[in-house]
Amino acid sequence: MATWITADGAFAAGVGSLIYSGVWVGVRDRSRGVKWGVRAGLLVVIGTFVARVFVGGPGSYAHDHVTSPERQLAQGSQVDRPLVSMAAPEAVEPRRISEPESGSRSTAAQGDPGWDVVRVFYGTDRALLPTFEPRCVYGASRSGRLAIGHVDVTVPKAHEQRRIERPWAVRLPFMAATLIERGEDPQHHFTIRAVAALSQEAFISLVRERLAAAKLFRERAVVFVHGYNTDFDFAVYRTAQMAYDLAFDGAAFLYSWPSASGVTSYVYDRDSAEQSEPHLSAFLDLVVRESGAKKITLIAHSMGNRPLLRVFRTIETRLPEDVRIDQVILAAPDVDRDLFEQLARGITRPDRGVTLYASSNDRAMVAARLIAGGVPRAGDVPPGGPVVVPGIDTIDISQASVDTFVLNHSLYAQSRMLIGDIGMLIATGLRPPELRLPGLVRVKTAKGDYWRYP
Repeated sequence: MATWITADGAFAAGVGSLIYSGVWVGVRDRSRGVKWGVRAGLLVVIGTFVARVFVGGPGSYAHDHVTSPERQLAQGSQVDRPLVSMAAPEAVEPRRISEPESGSRSTAAQGDPGWDVVRVFYGTDRALLPTFEPRCVYGASRSGRLAIGHVDVTVPKAHEQRRIERPWAVRLPFMAATLIERGEDPQHHFTIRAVAALSQEAFISLVRERLAAAKLFRERAVVFVHGYNTDFDFAVYRTAQMAYDLAFDGAAFLYSWPSASGVTSYVYDRDSAEQSEPHLSAFLDLVVRESGAKKITLIAHSMGNRPLLRVFRTIETRLPEDVRIDQVILAAPDVDRDLFEQLARGITRPDRGVTLYASSNDRAMVAARLIAGGVPRAGDVPPGGPVVVPGIDTIDISQASVDTFVLNHSLYAQSRMLIGDIGMLIATGLRPPELRLPGLVRVKTAKGDYWRYP
């Protein structure tokens, strides 16, 4: 550990000094206010980066699309490993499998590779990028058609729950550009082992094999729709992390719409999410009608709630009699509050659990509200309280994280309390929320009750 701090900490400090020096020269002819404002901002950014390198060590830069994992969650006591280890799926074409880094070969030779493999089945209307890599690479452009396949993700056995361990990197703020990135190692990082585009017949065959092999969650499926500012690879990592942390051995699905994965691409992402609706509808139709899953949980995050809410009603009219969408989890919906109330009424049923997580500490929701001209989002909690819709369990999770220096936008997958709650919902469907989380406070309003994390 000391060696790593000495080498990489000094290197990070050197990179920060070079950036600072370059900008110092660039603004030397500006007014005193501009010079000191720019320099102070740079010092904060560079100082935060260097401090995290020294304090966090390898993997502390878990590549979240809005922030690194909440520090206060990472500092908690050691949590238990998953209930079951995810068995490595059947072999894929050798040319699609990348060799492990040199640091993992000796372990693999002894029969224990140091990582598990989680298979994620995906649908996307992203366009393929031309590449020399021996795998499919999906970018931010819209293809105008649905592609399906699977991704095999390695998860290190040293994985800490609620984290996505990725190599630390130096990225330019507000730009999808990486200056420096530490090499990945499957013993320490989430890595993509293979990406294979499949025909519908091959896709359904592999999904059914997965469902037949499940022990804890037989004939169960989870479909995740990611949010704004998320590239394909990170959406895959998030899906794999949740499946692994929940010991979910059913079929894990991801729908990845063409997000530009850039902070400044909000309008492009919003339009991409909306234009993806027919492709998301076709993918969900494939899952509910052909996969063989009998109980399906839908999880949408942030801007991914928009297309899901719009296509839900048409999907439900085509459900086979023996298939049920039994849980819908809406995490930090970046949806106009009034529009949400209209759309959300179409997903409620007496025999279905619908859960909404909202927060007043979610900085991404605050930014989205400003872009929308001050109109609250469904994932926000303004002074008057969160959105309340009959048939939906709204949980105010503002107090789940009070850290000032993080965005608190991905707590659904990074909070011990919330990932545990999602696991209980999938496994038992227990309602109302205080039966799963005894510490919750029920708040009564004229529109109905909601729950608050104390």
